[in-house]
Amino acid sequence: MAPMPGASVAESRETRHHGGVSIFDRRPHLRWAVPAAAGALILAGTVAGTVGASADAGLPPKTAEALLVELQAPQATALSGTIVATADLGLPELPTGMGSSAELSSLVSGSHTLRVWSDGPERTRLAMIGTAQESDVVRNGRDVWMWSSTNDTADHYVLPERDTSAVSPLPADLPRTPQEAAALVLASLDGTTGVSTSGVDQVAGRPVYELILTPKQTDTLVARVVMAMDAETRIPLRVQVFSTAMSDPAYEVGFTSVDFSTPEARLFEFTPPPGATVTEHAAPSKEAMAAGSGTKPGAGASPTVVGSGWSQVVIAAMPVDEAAGLAGATVGGNGGEMASSGGLDAAALLESLPRTSGTWGSGRVLNGTLFSAILTDDGRIAIGAVTPQTLGAALAAQ
Repeated sequence: MAPMPGASVAESRETRHHGGVSIFDRRPHLRWAVPAAAGALILAGTVAGTVGASADAGLPPKTAEALLVELQAPQATALSGTIVATADLGLPELPTGMGSSAELSSLVSGSHTLRVWSDGPERTRLAMIGTAQESDVVRNGRDVWMWSSTNDTADHYVLPERDTSAVSPLPADLPRTPQEAAALVLASLDGTTGVSTSGVDQVAGRPVYELILTPKQTDTLVARVVMAMDAETRIPLRVQVFSTAMSDPAYEVGFTSVDFSTPEARLFEFTPPPGATVTEHAAPSKEAMAAGSGTKPGAGASPTVVGSGWSQVVIAAMPVDEAAGLAGATVGGNGGEMASSGGLDAAALLESLPRTSGTWGSGRVLNGTLFSAILTDDGRIAIGAVTPQTLGAALAAQ
């Protein structure tokens, strides 16, 4: 078939394809050092006190508890629409080559427009549109295709037969849709957050109920998370994460237009165009799945969690070769293995971070709006939705 119908800003524009697997998929431990991991950390929440929503716009009032229940039972499985994702995480400027405006890995900074189509969890498509480029992720059953117009290559994944709904090779950057962001919230509910509602609002021209998750802990960089749920379908239409350091959302992902009719089946089909370089990724064998992921030789121990809720700190050790690359970047070297393929130069990013030290040792520090991270010279990484001082205290306690 022709390349991805409906994906382009203009359907007549010629499109070319390449795989969108990010550095965080090829080097999974780096997820602890970037906002990818922060997504799970900053969206820890739960029910405490509740107040009733107002009956603005003719909607009946609902308590926060009722809204939490409804979020877990959406009344629609199909939709399409346009999403705008905006991130102001206080990251250093990405080095040249670290993802174009149409690369999924660029969602960690700036504002980006995406198109999304869904017909249930096994038929989805996400298209990120840039000025002259485009990246898509398409899932149709067990088949997942990832492509971009940058390098004329495509990656094809075959998901395992077991529990395919829970397995995905997609990039682990920030949540790319309101549904992904809301799922992180609902999966992380505990006793450290008060939940309330501010009443109703409008998103993409539709009335929504708003849930507000406010940390009870005072040593977190997260001020609150605001989730907007469509009043009719119970689908999350917008998620905003506010920082204690700024008044505007530090991260926001929301629909600007949405349609709950079923998308055409052709939108979930994909055939690489002639001349594209295709990389096949077969499903793991039953033996490999039974054995589990395990620990690779030279890899660090399992991450350690210090604290709980919004103020928890995760400390992980990088594999030996990557720790050596970090040390090279620290002393001004080329970072060895840290210089990855595909133009994503992790060593250059590390070298842009300021130096820091304490009783735990020395390293580099990232002081963001929603999270902080310390990458130590001895190959450890500490990250949390807290200040660098809290990270240093957690490192010193280990």
